[in-house]
Amino acid sequence: MTPLNLALPLVDHRIYTIALRKMPEFLEVFDRLAMPILLQTLGNPVGMYVSQVGPLNQFVHLWAYQSLADYEQRCNARDTHPDFAAYMSASGHLITAQETRLIRAVDLPSLRSFTR
Repeated sequence: MTPLNLALPLVDHRIYTIALRKMPEFLEVFDRLAMPILLQTLGNPVGMYVSQVGPLNQFVHLWAYQSLADYEQRCNARDTHPDFAAYMSASGHLITAQETRLIRAVDLPSLRSFTR
């Protein structure tokens, strides 16, 4: 896995809608219980964000993968991790909705020289 996963072509774009006034609690639970497992099973995220304009109370996280098979393998490792159930239990009352999208990178010639 690359340090920031910027060059991988498939991105898991997740949006969790968090209960009103529960974002600080969710972020603490996510960081304490989910992140150690996610870093071990999914690798480093592309990014983590909270909404500021538009639909509020949303936590967005992005994870990059080499392929659909890579995505399925790493998600299975996450889902079957022995400590993942504790996160699911601790966060269930905080998450009111979840959206998951798999998006593919687009190779635009005008961006080929762009570096981060």
